[in-house]
Amino acid sequence: MRRKVTWFVSGAAILAAALLLAEAPSANSNGLLQLTATTANVSGAPDAVRIEILRWSTDEERDRLTDAWNLKPSAAGPPAGRGAEKGAAKQGKAAGRGRGPANVAANDRTPEAALAKALDETTTVGYLWSSEMAGYALRYAGKVDNPDGSQRIILITQRRLGAVNQRWNPTFEGAANSYEFSVIELRLNAKGEGEGRVSLVGKVTPDAAAKIVTLENYGALPAVLRDVHVRPSGKPAKK
Repeated sequence: MRRKVTWFVSGAAILAAALLLAEAPSANSNGLLQLTATTANVSGAPDAVRIEILRWSTDEERDRLTDAWNLKPSAAGPPAGRGAEKGAAKQGKAAGRGRGPANVAANDRTPEAALAKALDETTTVGYLWSSEMAGYALRYAGKVDNPDGSQRIILITQRRLGAVNQRWNPTFEGAANSYEFSVIELRLNAKGEGEGRVSLVGKVTPDAAAKIVTLENYGALPAVLRDVHVRPSGKPAKK
């Protein structure tokens, strides 16, 4: 019995380490922008959060995600690299089981499903870390600069925050959603201070200024990330 318990614990530790390494940035990464925050209005609050944006998403990457939400074929096609290879492999396996591209596309007919698939095929541009063992890969990072020096920063994670635990369960009321991703909107003043809200409840919708989906009703949602600050070591948020 003791041997079985030992093997179980060892297997769990190996799995946890694998998840961490799969989403961990390289040791010598130098983020374009680094931010800190504290969670609020969720089950695991208060919890320290660190966000590292390695680069801003390109216009091509943004347009591909927007096209997916709008259920339009992307003229640019999937990006080259691991995400594209993974997508092609999945499609090949589906065809091998008698499910051709038409049936694969049928499963992506909702905007949220199409966007989730496009995010899986997009390159990681940053990470969000909390007290959880594994971080969250950011598959989109963009910003809107305002004349007064303030900023809106839009982030989209590949995995939904709290997908495997209860730490991000909202403690406030709101219409539940089943998004496989999370949209995070940070609003910072000219000093790089502010707060953030997350699509834990409610809907996301295309935003004309950001040119990507954002929170449908930002003002009605409680802050989930408070005391957001740009870390002094981070570089200026310039594109």
